[in-house]
Amino acid sequence: MLYMILGHEADDSLPSRAASRGEHLARLEALRDDGRLVLAGPLPAIDAEDPGPAGFTGSLVVAEFESLEAARTWAEADPYIESGAWTGADVRPFKAVLP
Repeated sequence: MLYMILGHEADDSLPSRAASRGEHLARLEALRDDGRLVLAGPLPAIDAEDPGPAGFTGSLVVAEFESLEAARTWAEADPYIESGAWTGADVRPFKAVLP
């Protein structure tokens, strides 16, 4: 089943985000390589492709996991949480309708 992971950005998170970005992306690439990643990306704090110092309000990941518990476990181990870039993440079942 698909699950939505919504990471919540911490205040002044850009240094922590930058320091842990490589590890964060490696985990997403592993999901992609397994054919389980639908989409992933940051949520800019302003209406701009590159928000600069305004940073981000969080990130969204939609991926396939065997259960809600497995999705939560995966999210809780994200380097962005471990580094303090995210304060936490909401994980919910997701039903794709389109495209």
